[in-house]
Amino acid sequence: MNKLEVADQNEYESNYFAIELIGHVAHIKLNRPEKRNAMNWDFWRDLPGIIADIDRNSRSRCIVLSSTGTVFSAGLDLSLFGQDVFSSSEAVKKNEKELQPPQNFMNFLSFLQKSISSLQKARIPVICAIQGGCIGGGVDLICSADIRLATNDAFFSIRETKIGMVADVGTFPRIVKLLPEGIVKELAFTGRNFSAHEAKEWGFVNRLYESHEALIEGALEMAKEITLNSPAAVFGCKKVIDFSRDHTIDEGLDWINMWNASMLSQSELMEGFRSYKDKTEGNFAELPKLKDHFSKN
Repeated sequence: MNKLEVADQNEYESNYFAIELIGHVAHIKLNRPEKRNAMNWDFWRDLPGIIADIDRNSRSRCIVLSSTGTVFSAGLDLSLFGQDVFSSSEAVKKNEKELQPPQNFMNFLSFLQKSISSLQKARIPVICAIQGGCIGGGVDLICSADIRLATNDAFFSIRETKIGMVADVGTFPRIVKLLPEGIVKELAFTGRNFSAHEAKEWGFVNRLYESHEALIEGALEMAKEITLNSPAAVFGCKKVIDFSRDHTIDEGLDWINMWNASMLSQSELMEGFRSYKDKTEGNFAELPKLKDHFSKN
């Protein structure tokens, strides 16, 4: 079992992910290469807990989400399709009411969606480093990240169409904000592989790398550069950019006004000016730890 190695009693363990803290960067790896990093129950259950633990306890200032082996992720593990929520046959055998299977499926799907959404909802930036194939649920995952990097040989596929499904865990609501509508429809209707170079041309990924090793090195270097800035300012940038993307310009301007009026810190601002002038690393405050109000502790 892989453990988040930090000096805190709330260490997070996972059978699916390998987790490492490198300075102010949390490096989370999909660590099931023998199964092409297919997303089994451990993935869906552990991901939101790991992200929340890192974010709420201010364990890092940036997250790098990468993978192991030759494939980033083959998507949902086929074992999930054997669950009762995907079929009404068991419900029919048990003489359950007609609406029970669809409602169970909706509840299950909401669970998967919330797991993926944990990346977007985190206060800190998430960089996805993608090598090889990124298929189906893997595309759902990376669309929730803030920045995507890839190897030259990476490829992506909205594969659900090929097996008679509509991608439903988060691809479409997010990818239409990342790619032109016509491109999204082509990729969804065909289910074809689209290459890393196409993804770079369309702005879906920021940078391409020659090898998996160079990709990880580049992702960690970018993450380190992010962590040199004020965590509060980076958090504010993430919130304002996401809000502005989904609203009008005037609404975005009003949001920025409210954010800086309530969140701008004079001490952080002065430290930023000082470190920039002196060309030294700033001594910025960490984001506050978030208390779980439902906890008895």
